[in-house]
Amino acid sequence: MTDAEIKSAILDGLAQIAPESDPAELSPSENIRRALDIDSFDFLNFLIGLHEKLGVDIPEAEYGKLNTLDEMVAYLAARIK
Repeated sequence: MTDAEIKSAILDGLAQIAPESDPAELSPSENIRRALDIDSFDFLNFLIGLHEKLGVDIPEAEYGKLNTLDEMVAYLAARIK
């Protein structure tokens, strides 16, 4: 899976939990939760959706590594390949 495909999966997931926003306009280094005003419960549902779509387990201890689009793509790419 390419980084572009991973990014697309992330943006699709964000659009589902924050339908009033436009995740495609996020800066790659912008804090996603802050920018889209995503609470902890929605973020957890977003990560569950990514797990289901991409098959990557994301332990709760590593949630802090997933603040920006760049961080998410790098984290997931390292675990998919």
